[in-house]
Amino acid sequence: MRQGGWLELMRGSNAARSAVVGGGMIVHAVSTFIVVTILPSVVRDIGGLRFFAWSTTLYVLASVLSGALCARLLSRTGARGSYRIALPLFALGTLICALAPSMPVLLVGRLIQGLGAGTLSALSFSMVRTLFTEALWSRALSLTSAAWGVATLAGPAIGGAFAQYNAWRTAFWSVFALVPFLLLLVERSLPRDLPRPDPPRTPLALLNLGVLAGSVLAVSVASSVPQAGANAVGLTAALAGLGLFLRLEAGATRLLPHGACNPETALGAAYTTMVLLIIGVTTEIFVPYFLQTLHGVTPLHAGYLSALMSAGWSTGAVGGSSQGIGRVRALLMAGPLLLAAALAGLFLLLPQSGILGDAQLWMIGACLFGQGLGIGIAWPHLCANVFAFAPERERDLAATSITVVIMVANAFGTALGGMVTNLAGMTVPGGPTGAALSATWLFGTYMLVPLVAFLTVYRLLGFRAAATQRL
Repeated sequence: MRQGGWLELMRGSNAARSAVVGGGMIVHAVSTFIVVTILPSVVRDIGGLRFFAWSTTLYVLASVLSGALCARLLSRTGARGSYRIALPLFALGTLICALAPSMPVLLVGRLIQGLGAGTLSALSFSMVRTLFTEALWSRALSLTSAAWGVATLAGPAIGGAFAQYNAWRTAFWSVFALVPFLLLLVERSLPRDLPRPDPPRTPLALLNLGVLAGSVLAVSVASSVPQAGANAVGLTAALAGLGLFLRLEAGATRLLPHGACNPETALGAAYTTMVLLIIGVTTEIFVPYFLQTLHGVTPLHAGYLSALMSAGWSTGAVGGSSQGIGRVRALLMAGPLLLAAALAGLFLLLPQSGILGDAQLWMIGACLFGQGLGIGIAWPHLCANVFAFAPERERDLAATSITVVIMVANAFGTALGGMVTNLAGMTVPGGPTGAALSATWLFGTYMLVPLVAFLTVYRLLGFRAAATQRL
């Protein structure tokens, strides 16, 4: 198969279509990072500190639900109609947040915002297959990773500036202002004769969706509670729910494509690898705390050091999107190993403060960049394998389900990290001693996860080789 180049993706009608794919993801990602940055200012102004974690919990949960429903929305309203629903919905939620007089009202806004954002995220993946030829899939998919990289760098800076001047409402207005531009781009760029995909042939898996949503809610709540016992109970409940979800997915009524939950299939191996790699990079949320507590780094510098992970992801996704068979195999195998090596470096460097002077921070930054680079070089090809191995009648469902997989893996990875750090001593004894113990256990545990992903990649490559021989 001929490989599509970047020039082909960025010229003519493909340029505007690429802007639609990347723009939807940027709106979702910028909102995520800005809100994380301004939330302390929000609770100081309107109260609701005890609901602090729920702002993210409800947003993620709503994103999971709407992402799961996106395939059906596409079949009923088409691509243009789906954007016409998702963007105003996101704008409404953002408007409520900007005007919120209290935390409960803001949480309603975040719930509505998440419904729109999850749909936008799922549409970005689905539009890749709809708008571009297969030769351009890997490069077009890398745009979604690049969008997260842009948002990771811009979000903390924009949110931090507004928070510094106690203008957190203006941060929401700035996100709101992005919506009309993207809606105009959609109206002008998407072909009017774009065919609607066939509706999924299986009925909507309401029970499966409810169980998955409950698992995400349980793991999100558990990750926000500092007590180790509560973390363990919440994670146990979430894992039990996930086990029930896997059993339900083995039936005729499914939320994910056939074979997605079975690692013995090619599609299952691809999904399993994606989940493991995402879990491997969820350590990012703890890095600013470790840098400030153990290395005396300022909050702004700590934020941008941790953002190197997302910068590495974007760099790897864009630079590693070539589709030559030998190159794809090398990138898929190198990705988990690079991620494991980066986590091992953080295991050695982060707990020890000041042993190498300024050079230590440069080395930590290099490890964080390498962490993102590891998942970035493999990610477009894993997504392309999901498209390739999904049953033909379920490929649109496979595309939109990527968002569901990302959200769930993030929630479980973060919760597990919270449990590990709490048990290791981040709160008791706390301080530098607890932080050092937590960093040691967190990165020592998590560097094993991408090694398991290497095994699932090896299995996936076996399926790819068998499929190539049959052609």
